[in-house]
Amino acid sequence: MLLQLLSALMITAAGAAPALDSLPLAPQQPAVQAPAPQAAPAREWTVMVYMNGKSNIEPFALTDLNRFETVGSTDKVAIVAEIGRSKGLDNDTTADGDWAGVRRYYVTKDADPDHIASPMLADLGSPDMGDWKEAAAFVKWAKAAYPAKKYLFIIWDHGWGWLDPVQPGQNHVEDGDKSISHDFVTGNYIGTRQMGRIFREAGKVDMYVSMACFMQMAEVAYEIKDGADVIVGAEEVIQLPSLNWEGFLALLDANPSAGAETAGAYMVDSFREMYSRPDMQELLAQGGYGTQLSAVRGSKMRALAGKIKDWHTLEMAAGDRAALAKAKADVVRFEIGDAQTDPEKRIAFYGDLHHFVELAGRYADRSRPGAAAAAAAGEDLNRFIDTELVIKNAALGKDRTGKDFSTVKGVSIDIPGKPGSLIEYYPTYSRLLFAKDSGWEDFMKYLDGIADAR
Repeated sequence: MLLQLLSALMITAAGAAPALDSLPLAPQQPAVQAPAPQAAPAREWTVMVYMNGKSNIEPFALTDLNRFETVGSTDKVAIVAEIGRSKGLDNDTTADGDWAGVRRYYVTKDADPDHIASPMLADLGSPDMGDWKEAAAFVKWAKAAYPAKKYLFIIWDHGWGWLDPVQPGQNHVEDGDKSISHDFVTGNYIGTRQMGRIFREAGKVDMYVSMACFMQMAEVAYEIKDGADVIVGAEEVIQLPSLNWEGFLALLDANPSAGAETAGAYMVDSFREMYSRPDMQELLAQGGYGTQLSAVRGSKMRALAGKIKDWHTLEMAAGDRAALAKAKADVVRFEIGDAQTDPEKRIAFYGDLHHFVELAGRYADRSRPGAAAAAAAGEDLNRFIDTELVIKNAALGKDRTGKDFSTVKGVSIDIPGKPGSLIEYYPTYSRLLFAKDSGWEDFMKYLDGIADAR
């Protein structure tokens, strides 16, 4: 039953998308105030968790908030959470008082895994957690109330990479969800281009984490590159029970002076440790999933786009369509569909960038004019990913097609696969900053014209 529940509730539930209209905030006076945070000296870290549980994964939002309480705030590390939940949606739970709406908590240490004991700072009513302005307001509030030398911001919810879903407000419960922070009550979500607005409004953070599927894409990281020094996320589905909050917070608590890159490595290392346990390995094997998490440097994203542009320009000039066809067929792709809609997992169009570039070079006909230059550019791109872009990467297991995740190196990208329709989305790729700076959309169109090698 556990495996079935996790599979049913995994963060990739496909479905519809939400409208972009937002609701006004209605903050009320704090219900319970934690001890005078403004009067205390600045902490080393403030961890800000935006937990949108107004969806079919409400039970896991409550569980994860209880997991934060296993470590709790200290005089060096403050943990604050804005958590939403609702009534009447799939997997609604009556746990912890069966309240609905959005609340803010100052997370304190507590040993009870079934009850949130942390003091509630405010009952906000029911603002739209799919509105980027609500996320920005939370970050601004947390920075002002709990000043620190370094800030970590986490968005916790469903994720769907760069996509902007078709007909956002329609059938969102039945059809699932896309993008990030899907509020099933309002039907709204935070789009990829809107993610950058959060940081332009609320200011930069030292580390940003997407606790949501598919978000560690070149297209997504590029939108927030100026808002966070370190960006943590997964190329693939994030299985529930999500990330290793207990391990990460314990490491940060033991070394609160850690900088953003060290903290990013802590997040990835603790993730690897959790998913290396026998019970989690069994879960992954039964579900047919590999798993992955990485930390990358936001400051390296511009250089990444430049190297990608150099490489794909030379690849198109070399014109080795046979090599690219094989690379398209063999690259590790991530589970956008399922065994019914994409049995060979080759329609899915999110794939690992490093692996794709490596395969294109491996299969290349080196006798072709321009092949040597394309291969050299590919090797330079992958070396950059390994040594400069990625701080830490954890990739474990195999997917349901038998592909080993040891070839997954830390950042994905849109790689057109076989023709087929898994989900509907708006054709907004050209609006992405990454598309404009890397020219990748031109290469995507080129790849679309290359038939699958099998």
